[in-house]
This record gives sequence, C-alpha cells and structure tokens, in this order.
Amino acid sequence: MPEDLPRSRSAAGHLGPVDATRVPRYAGPATFARLPRTDEVDHVDVAVLGVPFDTGVSYRPGARFGPAHIRASSRLLRPYHPGLDVEPFGVQQVADAGDLAPNPFDLDEAIAAIEAGARDLTARTGATLLVLGGDHTIALPLLRAAHARHGPLAVLHFDAHLDTWDTYFGAPYTHGTPFRRASEEGLLDASACCHVGIRGPLYARSDLADDAVLGFWPVTSDEVGAWGVGEVVERVRARLGAAPVYVSIDIDVLDPAHAPGTGTPEAGGLTSRELLGILRGLDGLRIVGADLVEVAPAYDHAELTGIAAAHVAYELLALLARRRATTRSPGG
Repeated sequence: MPEDLPRSRSAAGHLGPVDATRVPRYAGPATFARLPRTDEVDHVDVAVLGVPFDTGVSYRPGARFGPAHIRASSRLLRPYHPGLDVEPFGVQQVADAGDLAPNPFDLDEAIAAIEAGARDLTARTGATLLVLGGDHTIALPLLRAAHARHGPLAVLHFDAHLDTWDTYFGAPYTHGTPFRRASEEGLLDASACCHVGIRGPLYARSDLADDAVLGFWPVTSDEVGAWGVGEVVERVRARLGAAPVYVSIDIDVLDPAHAPGTGTPEAGGLTSRELLGILRGLDGLRIVGADLVEVAPAYDHAELTGIAAAHVAYELLALLARRRATTRSPGG
C-alpha cells in the first residue's frame, strides 16, 4: 500500500521521496522524483503539476505525453543538490499535484481551464507551481494565474524560438504566440523580460523588431557560446532585477543532440550543461513560478530528453529551496 512506502523525512518534517535503498527506483509511485502526492501531505510549498496538452502545436505533436515521460525520467533524482548545497525536498514540502485535464478539442476552453486549475491549486495550497507540459501554449494561462498573484512578471524564457508571433492560420492562441498575448494583456514587466537560446531562421527581420517592442531582450545561442555561462548569467540577472520572475523553459532550447524528443527542433542549441549552469546562476532571484514544456517522448532516444527535462525541473526546485532557506534564515 502507498502509505507503507518508506520515505525520507527532513528535520523540518517535510515528506520526501521513496527511499531508493529500500524500494528499487524502477518500482513505487509514478510521481515526479517519487515524491508524495499533494493528498499525502498536510501542506505544500511547491506543487509539481502536469498539463498534458498539445493542441497548440504547429509541427510535430506529442507533448501531451510529456508530463508522464518527465516523471518517469525523474526516478534517478536524489535528495541533495551539491552544486547549490541544498536539499530541494528537505527545505520545502514538494508534492506531485497530478495532471490537469484540459479539453484537447477546444483551444479556448482548454486555456481557460488551465488558468482556472492553476489559480485553484495556488488558492487551496499557497504553493509555487512547477508545471510540466504540454506545449508552450500553456504558458499564457499560467502567466495569467501568476500575474493575478504577483503582479507584472519578469519572464525568463529559454527557447530556440521567440514565441512572440502574432497568429498561425489566423489563430491567436498557439505555442508560438503566448508571450505576445501575455505582453498585450499587460501581464509582463516590459523592462525585465528576456529570451535565452534563440537561434534558427525567422520569418522576417521584423520578427526581432516586433519582439523588442513587446519588451523582450534576446540572448542567442551563439552569444551563449561566445560569452560563456558566467557572462550570460550576469547579463540576465541585470535584466531581471528584483522583479518577480517567471521561468518558462522550452526543452528545444537544447540542441537536438541533447534533446531530440521535441516538436520543433533547431540545430545549434545549448548543451544540457550550459542550461543547467545558467539556471544555477539564478540563485537568489525571486522565482514565483515556472513551466517546462515541449517534451515529446515519441521522438526521444534512450530517454535523453526526459532525463534532461527531469534535471532541469530539479534545478528549478533547488533554486526555490535556496530562496526559501535564505529568506527564512537569520538575517536573510
């Protein structure tokens, strides 16, 4: 029975993953990192929420299976993060909130349902949301929900693509348009948003000019290579400032060699080490929510994409834990 599973429990009383020394990693619950469900704990600081939805894709479908794939790939995650010297599951209560079930046939209804689901979960638990997608369309309703709680958001967007286009086939809501709609709706702090990892062909030179008007500052994949992780972190931190930060990560920011399982791959991307290093450099920023999207397992090989995504999610949990530990410590 699930209640009989041996789990770690931190000094603060937080219930952690199933003990891998007593239950093999390939057994036990199918939750993220084998963590407890939200109904198995008395409070939740961070909720891992799945949104299996890909009706907004413009090329290869399959990201609706992303949440399950990322969870399956997270079984090797361990309780201590040496790079940030923190226990992501010990400092805070992290729990798996399961999946929302948006309508796969009605895009407008699905967007409304995702926003309502995110608002309801945060209202009931007070938790910060780490959302596993799903295609990038889901970022818009999640930004709406985060804005309702925190006000204008600084968006740190990791992606091969700008995702600030206007429409596809006349449709305003797709995985290539969420940040244009978010900017138009006044959800963003236009002085504090940036993309990282942008590369590949565009439709026109005006795409970049339009993106700047919407409030984004791009760091290209080539610039990441030329500057190095340290300088990228320095510039990104200066751009984000003290604003509440929402982190949105499209797994296609990684080169297809590191993440083949995605719907719109582009050559010349970041390595998984570069992405994890940049994320680690965000230590101390006020991160108020995050999503990780566009994992399409049908195109994955040897779980490369799933494993990368699971570690990206773990890095985000570590950042949230570091922030919580710092703000609760004496003089913090």
